[in-house]
Amino acid sequence: MKSPKMIYKLLLGIAILCLLVFVSIVIFDLDFHTGPFLTLFFVLLAVSFNGYDRFRRFSYTIWIFAAVTASMYFPDVFLKIGDFELKKLIVPLLQVIMFGMGSQMSVKDFTGVIKMPKGVLIGITAQYTIMPIVGFTIAKLFDFPAEIAAGVLLIGCAPSGLASNVMSYIARANLALAVTLAAIATLLSPLLTPLLMKVLAGQYIEIKFWSMMLDIINMMILPIVAGFIFNLFSKASVAARDRNWQLFSFLIIILIKNFIYMKTSGLTWSEVAGAFAWDMFWFYVLPLVVSIVLKKAFSNLDTWMDKVLSFVSMAGIALIITIITAAGRDSLLDVGLLLILASLVHNLAGYSLGYGAGKLFGMEERDCRTVAFEVGMQNGGLASGLALQMGKIATVGLAPAIFGPLMNITGSSLATYWRDKQPKEVALEAKIVKEVHSKKI
Repeated sequence: MKSPKMIYKLLLGIAILCLLVFVSIVIFDLDFHTGPFLTLFFVLLAVSFNGYDRFRRFSYTIWIFAAVTASMYFPDVFLKIGDFELKKLIVPLLQVIMFGMGSQMSVKDFTGVIKMPKGVLIGITAQYTIMPIVGFTIAKLFDFPAEIAAGVLLIGCAPSGLASNVMSYIARANLALAVTLAAIATLLSPLLTPLLMKVLAGQYIEIKFWSMMLDIINMMILPIVAGFIFNLFSKASVAARDRNWQLFSFLIIILIKNFIYMKTSGLTWSEVAGAFAWDMFWFYVLPLVVSIVLKKAFSNLDTWMDKVLSFVSMAGIALIITIITAAGRDSLLDVGLLLILASLVHNLAGYSLGYGAGKLFGMEERDCRTVAFEVGMQNGGLASGLALQMGKIATVGLAPAIFGPLMNITGSSLATYWRDKQPKEVALEAKIVKEVHSKKI
């Protein structure tokens, strides 16, 4: 029986063979379809990477390449199943991903504002100034069609996501600051993202401020609230008083959302009451009940729920990118290479300027790394969902679809590079501890 290591080597060999066949078909202009060979190359490469510690962290990114390749060659497969349009899955998938994010968080994640006010202020300011301005500059310089340019701005105006926290952890950055920045940026996104889009992207497409605000609340804030409630009853040991205060705060958030909805939609009180009841059931009562039931039914709830939600989140992001790529295939063929280049410039500028902003204001190396990731890595899922709600998934949604996989490649590469370069303050601290310890001996 072959060992797992040998199987991974065999799969890697077959992957290389598929790539060679693909290259041969292209070079010699053979009468064969290249799509299956290139798709199979990425699939086998992604699987084989799991057998190597050095490359395992890149496996998910390769899966994204496989999904994008398949959707470019076979777009019809990812547009409809029967009469059902797959793009209708984007918002529910995004809500599930945001629920998973919320279930890993608690109110404690916001206390960093008090503990690290300087870092939070610099990080949030950089997040909502650098990427929008760079996006606006890129849209002008590359002279993209209006809706493609709006997509570049949309990804620039989005908040950071979970991926940035993962990269901060790998890079030995300040994880506590990273979590706080992501939480605050997300909380501010219903106001700042529509505002920035109105100011910067209004010249390209019509931006409905209140409509976009409600979309962000529905896609991000309410699912995160549901995740908070799930966390509150399934994981955290919180005092009854604090728990009741948090539940009341979450209730107020849902009330505010529905009040805005009423003012902007012209619905009657009875219609808004129905919408409020619907939100209360899905984002308040259901996660509360399910968390209590699951906690009583499973002793290791934390472990398997984390694994399930992590898998669902990764699979959900991959499916969203695949659907968007398939829907925007024709536009992507027209501006694909330029848009990839623009996204790469946007992403790398975010890292560089974010890191530079930290250095400019005298932040420690670990904090500078954190700001770099929080600025350079955006929530592509949210941007994709907003593009769908605008009815422009095939154009406005292209930049977010490209930016997402790209930032995972650059982010993981940068994080790996920094992981091998210990921050100066950490190295100095370790040296002092070592000297003190040796003197005691």
